[in-house]
Amino acid sequence: MGDSKEAGTEAPPAGTAARGGLSLLSQGESEEPSAQGSALFLGGNEVKSRAVVKYSSAPPRTAFARLQEKTDLKLPPANWLRESAKLGPAGTTILGNSRKSKPFSSFGMAYDFIDSVGNDVDVVSDSENIKKLLKIPYSKSHVSMAVHRIGRTLLLDELDIQELFMRSSQTGDWTWLKEFYQRLIDQKWQRKKKSKEHWYQKAILSKFLYYSINGDGAAQPVPSAAEQQESSSADQTNDSDGASWPAPFEMPSSVSEDPGASSQGLKNDFARNILWTFEDIHMLVGSNMPIFGGGRYPAVSLRLRDNNKPINVLTGIDYWLDNLICNVPELVMCFHVNGIVQKYEMIKTEEIPNLENSNFSTKVIKDIAQNILSFLKSNCTKEGHTYWLFKASGSDIVKLYDLTTLCEETEDKYQNPFTMPVAILLYKVACNMMMKKNQNKKHYGTVRTLLLNCVKLLDKSRHPQIIASANYMLSELFQLDEPKKEESSESPLNENSDESYSEEEEEMPDSDENGSYSTCSDPSDDNKAVAIIKSVGELSVPEKYKSIHQIRPSCAFPVCHDTEERCRLVLSYVLEGLKSVDSSIKKESDLPAADPNTPIPLKYEDESTRGGPEGLEKQMALFLDKMGSLQKGNYSSQSGMIPGSWQHKMKLQLILKSSKAYYVLSDAAMSLQKYGRALRYIKLALQSHDTYCCLCTNMLSEVLLFLSQYLTLCGDIQLMLAQNANNRAAHLEEFNYQTKEDQEILHSLHRESSCQGFAWATDLSTDLESQLSVSCKCYEAANEILQFSDLKSQNPEQYIQVLKRMGNIRNEIGVFYMNQAAALQSERVVSKTVSTAEQQLWKKSFSCFEKGIHNFESIDDATNAALLLCNTGRLMRICAQAHCGAGDEFKREFSPEEGLYYNKAVDYYLKALRSLGTRDTHPAVWDSVNWELSTTYFTMATLQQDYAPLSRKAQEQIEKEVSEAMMKSLKYCDVDLVSARQPLCQYRAATIHHRLASMYHSCLRNQVGDEHLRKQHRVLADLHYSKAVKLFQLLKDAPCELLRVQLERVAFAEFQMTSQNSNIGKLKTLSGALDIMVRTKHAFQLIRKELVEEFDQPKSEETPPAADSSPSLNREEVIKLLGIFESRLSFLLLQSIKLLSSTKKKTSSNLEEDVVLKTNKQIYSQLLRATANKNASLLERIDVLVHLLDQLARGSGGGGGALQ
Repeated sequence: MGDSKEAGTEAPPAGTAARGGLSLLSQGESEEPSAQGSALFLGGNEVKSRAVVKYSSAPPRTAFARLQEKTDLKLPPANWLRESAKLGPAGTTILGNSRKSKPFSSFGMAYDFIDSVGNDVDVVSDSENIKKLLKIPYSKSHVSMAVHRIGRTLLLDELDIQELFMRSSQTGDWTWLKEFYQRLIDQKWQRKKKSKEHWYQKAILSKFLYYSINGDGAAQPVPSAAEQQESSSADQTNDSDGASWPAPFEMPSSVSEDPGASSQGLKNDFARNILWTFEDIHMLVGSNMPIFGGGRYPAVSLRLRDNNKPINVLTGIDYWLDNLICNVPELVMCFHVNGIVQKYEMIKTEEIPNLENSNFSTKVIKDIAQNILSFLKSNCTKEGHTYWLFKASGSDIVKLYDLTTLCEETEDKYQNPFTMPVAILLYKVACNMMMKKNQNKKHYGTVRTLLLNCVKLLDKSRHPQIIASANYMLSELFQLDEPKKEESSESPLNENSDESYSEEEEEMPDSDENGSYSTCSDPSDDNKAVAIIKSVGELSVPEKYKSIHQIRPSCAFPVCHDTEERCRLVLSYVLEGLKSVDSSIKKESDLPAADPNTPIPLKYEDESTRGGPEGLEKQMALFLDKMGSLQKGNYSSQSGMIPGSWQHKMKLQLILKSSKAYYVLSDAAMSLQKYGRALRYIKLALQSHDTYCCLCTNMLSEVLLFLSQYLTLCGDIQLMLAQNANNRAAHLEEFNYQTKEDQEILHSLHRESSCQGFAWATDLSTDLESQLSVSCKCYEAANEILQFSDLKSQNPEQYIQVLKRMGNIRNEIGVFYMNQAAALQSERVVSKTVSTAEQQLWKKSFSCFEKGIHNFESIDDATNAALLLCNTGRLMRICAQAHCGAGDEFKREFSPEEGLYYNKAVDYYLKALRSLGTRDTHPAVWDSVNWELSTTYFTMATLQQDYAPLSRKAQEQIEKEVSEAMMKSLKYCDVDLVSARQPLCQYRAATIHHRLASMYHSCLRNQVGDEHLRKQHRVLADLHYSKAVKLFQLLKDAPCELLRVQLERVAFAEFQMTSQNSNIGKLKTLSGALDIMVRTKHAFQLIRKELVEEFDQPKSEETPPAADSSPSLNREEVIKLLGIFESRLSFLLLQSIKLLSSTKKKTSSNLEEDVVLKTNKQIYSQLLRATANKNASLLERIDVLVHLLDQLARGSGGGGGALQ
């Protein structure tokens, strides 16, 4: 009602439109809502009636001309049968205001007020049909009406059987219905001719109305007798105009051209359309009753009565309903005798039911209306079916037939002329519901039902456009772009129990608790009828036919349990739409016949697809050239579609929908890790898009964005296929599989283009490098597309995603080339020089990393940029390692090239740390970069220490550089941070300290002179040894390293002892060395534990021991270290005994020293016996040592200063 076309106002409006035009009422002209409608109170019975004019083509109301007494109505007035705006459509025919309605009149109204159909209105019909239905219990005359259901609305039209069968005898149509009618209803059917009296009464009424408006028509000549005769005879042969019953196949030809014009030939030609609410029944009614007004009478209806014939009930109901429908408060009656005017009488509308000889109860009329509506709604359940409500003349039985079902039993089911208007109306109502901006998904079930019924009614070959449009709209009901949201909102779709009905429930047998109507089993009854009212008297019983059905049974929108199911439904509708479009293109015969069941061989260009990355470059150039031409709108359809035609527009929409559906399918398959299937779907999506590009004359930026998304997903899939090469056979099988539906859609696409535009992106290669290159090219293409039409700034998120993926794939390719270079390096045994192939791979890898870093930096992705910088550092280290092989192993020195590349690696790692800023940015990446940096420094220091470049540098310079590199390595090696890498960091730090201590120890041994420097080295060696021990003691899997460090410390003590002169000093150093020996017990216990585990394992398990987190024990190493340990312990004990003995002779006896001497002698003796036993096992030797160390620890009891 918000639309100006539907502004409500009381009937009748004051319009100023020309004849035949619509006078549209603006909001300003409508009266106050409180004034709309009238409630009539009649003799205690209240009947609510409210009428709102939706539009009117009637002129402003004028007063009627009151005729003088004795005026002879048999004489024609001067203006008779001249077209008159004052009488509206009633003036164009001698039928006057009771002229017959056209058989499709309700459809004309429905097309004009599509918003009301299917939803708010219960009935759409001509007022004459409504009156006829409400008079059924009072009238003996026959009733024949066509009933159609659209949503919750019933459309009622007169079905003139006599005229229908007249046509049948001329054209051969409807013969099946004629036979059925004669067999079951009226065996002796024949055309009933109307009496002369009937035409006489019609003519007098017509002349009376023309006299009543004859204020301005006096100058017009009276028509000749021949003209009168002609018009009269024309009407006798056909009560309505010639187009009233179109042949079944004539239904508007414009439909096949444009659904928008589908109402052509089904015009709404009523003087006014009124939204009439009678009690609780909402009706859209068409009326042609002339209404006069002016002066004392603002609105009156004018009637002519023969004074000799009293008004009967039927006439009373007629007059009363006409005035109610048009909201006219008064009725002016002109009485005549044999055509001579006698007198006028004014009667109020509410007094009509109480007139003499025509008494009737308004309450009963209300009950009749409610019963008939309930009866029809309960039984006319199938949308799109034509039902026939029939009561034979003089009969009390009312029958309802389903003509569609009867028609389907004949040879041509499209013989029903109502099929087309019903289908178009279903389509229009669905369209209207889809177009509403505020429409929510709860109506989707209704829309779907309307469209499915529309498609079911139409002949595919005759109405391809509507079928294509309906299928497209069906596909639009399923949201593809928001699968996540869709799933969460599925449940509300099923809650609209009163909004729609489903086909599943259509077949339920109708029943009524009272058993008032049934599909009768009585032999006298007609078993073809859907339902029967056994006696018209029943209609007067209040609520006799109260429907126990919901006005509209529940129709749930189909719940798609997963994305694939939803997309498959969409594609099934798209395919039907494409078939309709293709079938309507005349150039079919010019195309090579293709069987949709056999896949179309795809002609790949060998050079492009097989040539790896080089061929891709060529393909990309072609692609980008094509994208540029799209902006100019190059059109190249192969099927001969005309740009701008409905076929062209519809096919574009359908193809775009299919590409979206395939994209969503591909995305879903991707998330299920079905990469072969995902590639097949994205290939179909891109083939659809390629065809779209061929057909499109003006590329929308939205469509380009879709293409960017498709290519991005294609890149993802190719990358995943590259990373899952071990499952390639399964992926290949999935990729090659194709459903019949996909083949048929592809067949339709091939009618327009070769679909090869994206072949370079969708080929399933078996070569890893090729797959990675294709993936990269997909992302590059997606990025190029975003550069067009400024899509980059409009879709920043998509742009960032593409750049991230480009950075990532370049990293992947860089790593791929880097690993290849490393593999070549490991294979290089004979040739010590770096090969050209290696250098090429380094260049490729470096180039990829550089581009990737640029991608990430351009979107401020510090973390990923840091990772790529880290990988570049690794590449530099590989380059450094490649140069270390040069030269003889024995004369090997740390080369300048190695130093250069290691320093480059360090620079990249430091850049990575600067990119991250702080550890908080990404702790894992920060720790990883720190570790790599520490490793690089450590490797440099180790190589310089192990392969000192003495030919180029002095020893002191090398030692300084090693020391600096080791300290930097320590700086980036965080031993305190609790993480999975902590033991590695501790081991690294311990090793660094051990190496530094060894270096200073070595310097001390080899250095002569500068005492200050010697002292400094001694302190540093001592410090690093103690730090190394502390760190190795924290580790459970480095007992050999701990033992070695402790032995070196003992050797360091022995070296210090050689430079000492006093016995007391030597004893002190010896005591410290023995204390270090005691502290090695922890290392022996760890070794013993591992030996026991190794010994026990084969007994419990036959399988070889599983790789533990700790490396398995190196037995040779242990035996070697054990031998050294035994000899050093033996030496220290002997020296201790000697020194203590000589001290005892010189000085007075010291009780504590005596105990130590005694203990040492015992241990020394036991050790000699143990080492003499060559048959002892490793475990036994360790047990002996642990026992001796325990004794030593107890015996020495604080004798001498212990070294830490």
